Amino acid sequence: MLEQKDLEKITSVVENAVNKAVKPIKSDMRALQLTLENETNKGIQIIAEGHLDLTRKLDEALKIENEKEMMKLRINRLESELKKVKEKLEETA
Repeated sequence: MLEQKDLEKITSVVENAVNKAVKPIKSDMRALQLTLENETNKGIQIIAEGHLDLTRKLDEALKIENEKEMMKLRINRLESELKKVKEKLEETA
């Protein structure tokens, strides 16, 4: 039967083997975390800022379109009024 010293020795050997196997995995995980923090997250932030700019530009474009639409309505009304004025002028002349 195994003695306590033997069990401790086996435990130590197994722990060392596990630590050696886990160490590269920890290193890879840390590299992956750094990549996420430094590259991926910053890339997402840049894209998000770009979308905000696009939203602002769209709002500006829509504002201009609304103004353009209002001008068309005014021009249409003015054309109608001018037509009425010309008709009255022709009647009186």
